Amino acid sequence: MALAETLKPCGPVVDDKAAERLRGVTAQALWTDRLEQAWPALAPVFAASPYLASLARRDPKRLDALLADDPQARLEDILTRTAKAARLDLPGAQVRLRELKAELHLLTALADLGGVWDLDQVTGALTRFADAAVAAALTVAAKGEVEAGRLTYLGEGAEGPVPGWFCIAMGKQGAFELNYSSDIDVSVFFDPGRMPLMPNVESEAFAVRLTQRLSDLMQLRTADGYVFRMDLRLRPDPSSTQAAVPIPAALDYYESVGQNWERAAFIKARPCAGDIPAAEAFLAELQAFVWRKNLDFASIADIHSIKRQIHAHKVDERVSAKGVDLKLGTGGIREIEFYVQTQQLILGGRNPGLRSRRTLDALDALTAAGHVAPQTCEELAEAYVRLRNVEHRVQMLADEQTHKLPEADADRKRVAALSGFEPLRQFDAAITRTLKGVNARYGELFPSEEPLSSRFGSLVFTGVEDDPETLATLKRMGFSNPHSVAVTIRSWHHGHIPATATERGRELFTRLAPRLLDAAQATGAPDVAFTRFADFFSRLSSGVQLQSLFLAQPNLFELVVQVMAFAPRLAATLARRPAAIDAMLDGSFFEPIDIGEDLAVMRAAVARADGFESAMDVVRVVHREQAFRVGVQVMSGTASAVVAGKAFADLADVCIDVLADAALAETERLGGAFSGEVAVVALGKCGSREMSATSDLDLMTLYRAAHPHGTSALKGWDAVIFYGRFTQRLIAALSSQTGQGGLYEVDMQLRPSGTKGPVAVSFAAFDGYYEAEAETWELLALTRARVVWSTSAAFAADAEAAFGKALRRPRDRAQTAAHVREMRELMHRERPAKGEWDLKLSPGGMVDIEFAAQYLQIAHAAEGGPLSPNTAAALGALPESGLAPAGPAGDLAAAWRLQQDLTQLLKVALDDNADPSGEPAAFRALLARAGGVGDFRRLKTTLQRAQAAANKAYEVIVKP
Repeated sequence: MALAETLKPCGPVVDDKAAERLRGVTAQALWTDRLEQAWPALAPVFAASPYLASLARRDPKRLDALLADDPQARLEDILTRTAKAARLDLPGAQVRLRELKAELHLLTALADLGGVWDLDQVTGALTRFADAAVAAALTVAAKGEVEAGRLTYLGEGAEGPVPGWFCIAMGKQGAFELNYSSDIDVSVFFDPGRMPLMPNVESEAFAVRLTQRLSDLMQLRTADGYVFRMDLRLRPDPSSTQAAVPIPAALDYYESVGQNWERAAFIKARPCAGDIPAAEAFLAELQAFVWRKNLDFASIADIHSIKRQIHAHKVDERVSAKGVDLKLGTGGIREIEFYVQTQQLILGGRNPGLRSRRTLDALDALTAAGHVAPQTCEELAEAYVRLRNVEHRVQMLADEQTHKLPEADADRKRVAALSGFEPLRQFDAAITRTLKGVNARYGELFPSEEPLSSRFGSLVFTGVEDDPETLATLKRMGFSNPHSVAVTIRSWHHGHIPATATERGRELFTRLAPRLLDAAQATGAPDVAFTRFADFFSRLSSGVQLQSLFLAQPNLFELVVQVMAFAPRLAATLARRPAAIDAMLDGSFFEPIDIGEDLAVMRAAVARADGFESAMDVVRVVHREQAFRVGVQVMSGTASAVVAGKAFADLADVCIDVLADAALAETERLGGAFSGEVAVVALGKCGSREMSATSDLDLMTLYRAAHPHGTSALKGWDAVIFYGRFTQRLIAALSSQTGQGGLYEVDMQLRPSGTKGPVAVSFAAFDGYYEAEAETWELLALTRARVVWSTSAAFAADAEAAFGKALRRPRDRAQTAAHVREMRELMHRERPAKGEWDLKLSPGGMVDIEFAAQYLQIAHAAEGGPLSPNTAAALGALPESGLAPAGPAGDLAAAWRLQQDLTQLLKVALDDNADPSGEPAAFRALLARAGGVGDFRRLKTTLQRAQAAANKAYEVIVKP
């Protein structure tokens, strides 16, 4: 029956003037009884669709001819003429295929909108034409290769024009479900040994060139339009493979790193063009990859993840028709497809009856097998048909590969009219009900499984292209470049890094990815957190154990991501040395550091080292691991400032202890043994055990020769040279950059005579200097002197006694106070505070408090007052001895504790004197927690009050 006799109006005429204009233009060229008869059904179509109106306007005779024929017979005629296009040359084929595509598009649209064809007939017609067009274009492209002298002959029959080369139709083309303006997903494979190539023609280069010729012929836009856009990205690992893939490489890829979404994609795969027997053999070999008979729990859970990456909306969450993506949006076509495919992958291995390529056929099969309730099947099937039909109507407006309903009401009215609706609100309501119904059913699938989406939306990283909903989710999460994040995660899913190279690693990462993104978002600095985590994650040698740990301990994982966001030094440590995180696998990671154990480990490792330089490397490895541990404890709030300061100092002590032994042994190796004693003295923050992550080492070496004129056994070095060489080697061991990094900046300026004298200080020179020459500032510094290492306990005790002797000499208290105030005022002038967060130099900051504590010690030491290298201990002991007023001393101690707590976190996380006010809210919250208050605003107020009180206390205590 002629098409004109069966057409029915699809809906209202939304633009009478547009319809009449087209009628007038058509009538000028041609007007027949058939056109008159069909016009009531044509007017709504051409009024709503500019694209279809343009096809009618361009060739009224073609329109009339379509109306005269039976639509099915006309389709067969189009397919016959498409096959004959293979006989044409390239220019002729380009024109003919585009003309045939336009004719098919007009026929299909009229039969669809006029109620003549159902959805299966529409998608079947589009797919059959795509197959025929690809086959014809392939033959034309192959003829070009023969003419170019690269192909020996043009094949015939089932093997196609190029034996050994074939196309696999994927996606909707493979399932005969092609939509109106769809791309076609094609994967190209070839057998390098079967293609009849001329000598010296490389097989892969030829296969890729042929694929490109075919693609250009199909998708090049000319004055006649295009045939189909070809998407070749469903091939194995498209970011690192060429457009045509050798069969052995493809099989190896799928067997080793093929993902579940690729298994799902091959459900729909079928031979499309080229060497059909070879294509069928290839797909047969992939059956074991696609349809697994035995699936363990982890594999099933990973298949579930395909579904769980899509956000299941709650009943009260808003779903709107305006601008909705009918394919990828909430309740869209993809959810129905995933609903079916995930169950096919799990159940189809043991039940071949569930392996249908077509979505609705597979849904029926699952229902018949008892896996889907009949009502659910009915609802999803109705929704699928409705959404696919509306999707077609959206694409018919302008022949665009889009799945989104227009945002503008006027444009959406066109889609509504083509769908049979007149009031737009009724159309929108129907779409909304459908989407919500699908999403509700989708949410019922695997309901007990953990979601792999985010509260911000879907997080889908399957496939080879960006998922629009996922990009929107990432943008809502605060990522500035969602595309880059999506590309990185997809590359990890492809096994491009060692952590995800194994199937188990990829399964774990599928679960970890949304947690990573949520954790990065929670830091308030998602870009930085993700970038640093990526740097670290990509350097792991394997990832199963660590990812398992992160999944089992989410709080620990969130802490690691916080470290990435807020602690660049710790993040850099992890990036450079991912093995540093292995320590986190130890259950004792957050327990206080056992310095005795560290010393034993370091000594044993140094004993095995081959030479002085190797010993330096060994010490750096242990130091890096333990400094990372302390830093993470600070970030987590596990370690207080007191604990962290002592831990950092203990770590420095261990490094000095081991390297001093090594430096002395190296000096003796070079110069021979020397009879005498030597000690390494820590001053500054190391001496007081109040170090932070970035503290340097203030050191002094103190020696005493056994004989005044003694020399070394080998080189005859005197004491000055021998202990000078020892000191230089120790400084180098502590400060040099090696292949394992550095340790500390070393400052020797606090020794007697500073930089002007020998680097090593004799015992006699020390006594003489502090008795007659030492200035007040040097005595203040000496209050924090502590022997860290010595060649004997007796010499260490002598050195400590010498410190006490120097500090307990009588001195004028008023004059000492005046000197202290002068020093502080000079420092204020020459080194003013760099901002309110310069906790060291601000009035009432740590320098003021240290000066006050040190002043009180040297002012009262001659009378037997307490001496302590530790500032907090000194501030506690002095009031107890009646040597400092309790109120001001208490204010100093409180301000000291607060600023030390803050300093530990700031030094781990930020550059010196950085203002945390501009840092993410999550870091400001960490800082507030470190300061013992509820929020950052209160912290600033508390800090200002504490510094003001400390400054006032300083003025009271350090009074001339």
